[in-house]
Amino acid sequence: MSIDQDPRSLGTLVTDLVNQMSELVRTEARLLRSEMQEKLSKVGTGAMEIAAGAVCLLAALLVLLQALVVALAELGLGAGWASLLVGLVVAIVGYMLIRRGSTNMSPSELTPEKSMTQVRRDIGVAREQVR
Repeated sequence: MSIDQDPRSLGTLVTDLVNQMSELVRTEARLLRSEMQEKLSKVGTGAMEIAAGAVCLLAALLVLLQALVVALAELGLGAGWASLLVGLVVAIVGYMLIRRGSTNMSPSELTPEKSMTQVRRDIGVAREQVR
């Protein structure tokens, strides 16, 4: 159907356009809200991982200190070196948890990319409709 054959008046067309644009804005707002909830959940997970990593590092520090005390007391191989090995392993695990949690909380992970892409598309479509 060509534009010349459209029975709707200009006022009806403008009203339809305004209604469609307001529905589009509401839909985009729902998408943004949903995506932000997903990102905030990711921040919560990252914070929990950082806390778990901090606990592991604290435990590692205690074990390493114990290992140092035992090693100095014995001045040789034995229980102290075993404690040292365990402490190093716990420290590595804690470090990895903190790194992972920090990555999940970085600003690039929190950007609502899907919403921004959709809004750009909608702006392009709206510009085409206005022409």
